[in-house]
Amino acid sequence: MEQLTKALMSLYNLYDANRDSSTVYGNEAEFRSLYVLLHLDSMTQPMVDLYFIDVVKNFCTFLKAASAGYFRMGNYKRFFSTISAEASYLQYCILEPYINEVRALSLSCINNAGYKLHPYPLLHLSKLLKMKESDLEVLCNACGLETFSDEMGNKLLPTKQKTFCYPKEGCKSYNFVGLEQFER
Repeated sequence: MEQLTKALMSLYNLYDANRDSSTVYGNEAEFRSLYVLLHLDSMTQPMVDLYFIDVVKNFCTFLKAASAGYFRMGNYKRFFSTISAEASYLQYCILEPYINEVRALSLSCINNAGYKLHPYPLLHLSKLLKMKESDLEVLCNACGLETFSDEMGNKLLPTKQKTFCYPKEGCKSYNFVGLEQFER
């Protein structure tokens, strides 16, 4: 990531140094968007870049989902669906550290907002979060949430558990169902 950041910063400076009113670089928007994605957690990134990138049709939807869009609004299903449908390999690699953080955040929301008498089916939740049901169970346990199986063998997540916490060692990396072509 450090090497990629340095390379993108060099490219960013080259675009700025060679700027004139008649030159349009074909891949400039793509590389600037990758630079912005690398700095999602940094508040020092100038907003001008976000506005510049937002006009580019190829990245408009994706950047909205990745940054100030779907996951900040709590629309986790749309966030994960957009990534699986539109992310390039490089975009996925840049977003990979954030994906499991968003999964843990969505677990927190479901735990807090769910109806206590109706446990949430892990199979349904695993489809929303684009992960295997067994991986989701491991993530739930890492977040301090207990799961159980009903009489038919369906795994369920009881809501309103007071034991939720973000994993202390950070989130383990889980496969992203729908992006098997990107797995290492």
